[in-house]
Amino acid sequence: MSKMLAFFTLTVTLFGVEVFGLPYTYTQSRKHHGFKAEPQFKEKYFSQTLDHFNFNSMGNGTFSQRYLITDKYWKKGYGPIFFYTGNEGNVWEFALNSGFITELAAQQSALVIFAEHRYYGKSLPFGEDSFSIPQIGLLTVEQALADYAVMITELKQQLAATDCPVIVFGGRLKVLLYFQVACETMLSGPDLLTNLRDTAGIVYNATQMLTCFDLYSLYLECADPTGCGLGFDSMAWDYQACTEINLCYESNNVTDMFPPMAFTERDRELYCSKRWAVVPRPDWLKTQFWGDALSTASNIIFSNGDLDPWANGGVRKSLSSSLIAVNISGGAHHLDLRGSNDADPESVISARKTEADLIAQWVKMEQTKLRQRL
Repeated sequence: MSKMLAFFTLTVTLFGVEVFGLPYTYTQSRKHHGFKAEPQFKEKYFSQTLDHFNFNSMGNGTFSQRYLITDKYWKKGYGPIFFYTGNEGNVWEFALNSGFITELAAQQSALVIFAEHRYYGKSLPFGEDSFSIPQIGLLTVEQALADYAVMITELKQQLAATDCPVIVFGGRLKVLLYFQVACETMLSGPDLLTNLRDTAGIVYNATQMLTCFDLYSLYLECADPTGCGLGFDSMAWDYQACTEINLCYESNNVTDMFPPMAFTERDRELYCSKRWAVVPRPDWLKTQFWGDALSTASNIIFSNGDLDPWANGGVRKSLSSSLIAVNISGGAHHLDLRGSNDADPESVISARKTEADLIAQWVKMEQTKLRQRL
């Protein structure tokens, strides 16, 4: 991977509360290993290709892809670029819940960029028509990865950063914000039943207008049996769950605590055909993205907390000296990407140090290679 290093955590999905009404710049203070991080993110837009894989499609059109950037810590033209590949939601959610990245940027003099995933947040290729057929057809994993590759390449040129190594981060953090607020609400008073009601209300009664929470009327059918949520983001996720992302989970209320709900591959096919006029391809991602040949890659960290119910969908064992699995005892969903907190368990502190050391090592190796080529 010339000039491109990678740091990935498993990308998974749960739904949580949304963050609305955030300003165009936001200051967040953190302290990590003596470095105080106060990033001032600026919201910008990148002219992105609509269809990377068909030169005649859509008249070679473009759309405005949102990204957030801070150069507060960057040693311009030399320091690394930390690039977060946005997932299914408003990009501000991920920027404001990934303090580890900005803490690390303060240590390593890095530029930080958070890119928004196409069809989510404000990065809607066709505005409100983005979720019509056939416009929705440009929402694929391949198109999103191409977006990030093009953005990285062009921004490096624009910022005179062509020789700066790139570290790519990814994860799923929307749920963390919910759990943080939910825990505080559950512990807010002596009446546990009232606290439970108020906790459920974070998701089901944000307007405080409902007098009763009816799971079956509030749950909207979609291709993700855990729920897709509401609004445009939910429509985008529903489409992805109907095409490339496999989420055929069932509950029975016998071996689990959830209401009985069957959801077979056939159920998914029938729903997706009716809703989006598509047939899911359950094996496509394995075919497209190396499958069992992942060991041929390099410079990737796979981190998982053992309290994360999605952890077993990740890589739990190191595959080589540069494909490192970091398992965090007592760690919740992507806890390591959150900013430092006095309540952090020793396991996540140790995991962050391991990740920081590896990233610093990979950046140094790439910078050395660049100097030798000059």
